[in-house]
This record gives sequence, C-alpha cells and structure tokens, in this order.
Amino acid sequence: MRPHPGNVRDEVLEQASGDARKPPHEVEVARYAPRVADEELKQCLAAAGAVLIEGPRACGKTATAHQMAASEVFLDVDQAAQGMIAVNPGLVLEGAAPRLIDEWQTAPVIWNHVRRAVDERPGKGHFILTGSAVPPDDRTRHTGAGRILRLQLRPMSLFELGHGTGQVSLKDIIESEPVESSRVDLSVQHLAELVCVGGWPGHPGSSPEEAIRVNRSYVDDICRADLQRVDGVRRDPRRVRRFLQSLARNVATLTSLATVARDVSGPDTGSMTGHTARAYLTSLERLMVVEDQPPWAPHLRSRSRLRVSPKRHFVDPSIAVAALDAGPDSLLRDFAWFGLLFESMVIRDLRVHAQAMGARVYHYRDNTGLEVDAIVDAGPGRWAAFEIKLGLSRIDEAAKSLLKFADRVDTSRCGEPVALGVIVDRGYGYVRPDGVSVIPLGALGP
Repeated sequence: MRPHPGNVRDEVLEQASGDARKPPHEVEVARYAPRVADEELKQCLAAAGAVLIEGPRACGKTATAHQMAASEVFLDVDQAAQGMIAVNPGLVLEGAAPRLIDEWQTAPVIWNHVRRAVDERPGKGHFILTGSAVPPDDRTRHTGAGRILRLQLRPMSLFELGHGTGQVSLKDIIESEPVESSRVDLSVQHLAELVCVGGWPGHPGSSPEEAIRVNRSYVDDICRADLQRVDGVRRDPRRVRRFLQSLARNVATLTSLATVARDVSGPDTGSMTGHTARAYLTSLERLMVVEDQPPWAPHLRSRSRLRVSPKRHFVDPSIAVAALDAGPDSLLRDFAWFGLLFESMVIRDLRVHAQAMGARVYHYRDNTGLEVDAIVDAGPGRWAAFEIKLGLSRIDEAAKSLLKFADRVDTSRCGEPVALGVIVDRGYGYVRPDGVSVIPLGALGP
C-alpha cells in the first residue's frame, strides 16, 4: 500500500511544542508526496539518537525530514548559524526534537557535536541530519556507530510519483505471495518521458521539456563545480562531462573503468588513466550521483566462474539522458539504449522498495554469459531473481534464462528462490505455468 506518513509525526514528537516549527526552507508541505522511506525514518528515529538522511541533491531530503522535524536549521543558507558553529556549536543544536540540521556537510565540525549531544541526552530521536555530499574529511571523522543511523534517500519510484498502482508488492513477492495485477499500460512514448524526467520530486507539475532543462542544468553544475566542491580538486569541466557521457552511453552495462578512461581521452581533453577515472568515479559516488550495482556471489552447483564487475548506474537514469543532451525522441530512435535506461529505471525502483524491507539489489553474470539483471537479497534463504525487458516479445527468452540460472545455483546452500520474475513495461501481472512471474513495472510497489 502507498505509505501515508502524515500521521506518524505526532507519534515521534509527543513532547514537541507545536510552535517550535519554523517555516520550511523551499518546501511546500501541502504538496509533499509520501515516500516509501517515511516509515523507515520513523523507525530510525525510534531506534537511535540521530538519523542521517543521505542522497543526491534535489531528491527530497529536506522535505522528507521536515515531515518529522520539530525545529530546523539550514546550514547552507543560515550565515548566523555558521558563525555560531565557530563560536558555540552547542547553541545550533538547541531546539525542539527532532531537530533538523540541513546540509550538515557545509559545516562538518557539527558532526562530532551531534554525536556528543546524543551521548548526553536521554532517549532517542534528537536530530535529523541531511546531506547531499560526503565531506572531504569523512574518513577521519567518528563514524557515529550506535548513535547515528544512516538512511539513504533516492529519487522517487514510479509508485511514489503516482505513475504506478502498487498492486504487486515487492515485500509480498519476497514472502512468496503470487503475483497478480490488473492490466497496466504505460505507452512507449510515456515511458520515454518518464525516463527523461526522472524521479525528482520537484518535477511533478512541470512539462517534460521544463524538467529536462532542469536536469541538464544539474549536470552542468556537476561538471563546473560540484566535483571540486566535494573533493577540493580543480577539474576540467569538459573532462567531467566526457566522463559522465561515457557512463551514460554504458549505463546498465559491465563496462570497465579502463574503457571509460579510453572513451574520455581525446585531443581536447588529453589522456585519462585508470587511476584518474577511479578518482572521478569516487567523487561522483561521494556526490551520490552514481550508484553501481554490485555482483551477487551465490554458491553454484556448476564449475562456472562468477564475474565480479559492477553494473554502471546513475542514481536516476534521467542524469544519463541529460549528460548526452537527449530527450524522449532520442530514446525512441535508439531502442537499444532505451532498453538499458529502462533497466536502470527498474533498478532504481527496486532499490527504493527493497531498502524498505532491509534488502539489497545485486546482479549476476558468470563466465558462460548467463546473466540476471536483478537479484533482490533479503537475507539468508530469501532471494528473488528478475530479468528486465522493454517489450513483451522477450518474456519467454527471459523466463528460460531465469530457470537456467535457478538450476545453476546451489540451493542447498543458498536456499530456493522465493520468486523468479520478468519485469516488463506493460500488461498484466501473473504467474506463468513454469512458475515465472510477469510483472509490469507500473504495478510494482513496496
């Protein structure tokens, strides 16, 4: 079911005064769309003294935190608060709990003060921190273990955006419930627009053209300033853009960084080494712009060898589209690339829904060429495998591949799969006679 977090705030803030809240910073509460992560935030606040919400810029961290916060300080714009941190950081932490400290990484010293305040104050749920980048000194600061829980917020899934019915729950799939949904029809043109617009919560109400313009500006910011801001290294914006474009062309593939480095090298940008390519990728990871999909490593019955390369993904496929200045018509002219972007969008949605139940999303490939697009692993003996196909004509091929994969896994050590499924762009949700489920993306929910 679609989450409705509007009623949970009072459960966490029973002691907070109603007049402690400040007007939100660039947030229209009346237009807030419930997120799958809302319930996770509530649970984290009940379990720890502070919660850190991390995610890429513009994914809705502040708005999500605002639903639960009783008081707020915005460190990216509040010069007085930044000045006070240099003199008496404790005063910035004063306020009704949970207190939202937005864009904390702009004043990294506040981290240790939050940690100490959590130690000194009784109870749970004192602070919510948000951040869209990992500060340069992240490796040296205290981890906050046992005091500060981390919650990753991604761009919104189709279900959260209101483009999905949620009739097929990923949680129900993991609990071995049969797949069943009424017909969901997302036209190819509509899907192309959804990929290009992306899951950014600021876009609903905008035209596809307006949203795409904003996404391109986002990529421009990454190239010109964001990477330097996160790692302190001055980089040629042209090289950063070429790097993003190479990742965009190879989205949802196992392309190596060496290949990306060769792709970036040219007479106008010079050569790029593998070491430099790794540094670029690390900086993009710290910005939370890219999120590669790690390989799954099950025990196998056969002598097949597992491939250990990650699949390349942006946190939202719209970044790939924007990096190449593409649009819906571009996708419709290049159906192979459109298929990869569709797969990346499905991975985004699976990650959103899997996180809600503590599961992770992997991929599988071995040396025989057998591969599975997504493995949702919810813990020992609870895993499901999915192929992702744009178009209904390849369902039989995908089902055959899934059954072959299931036969290759040593289920005596990994457990039987709770489900095998083919996620497609449209149609009905049902279980085939061979036991493989067919799941239209527009029906998928948490």
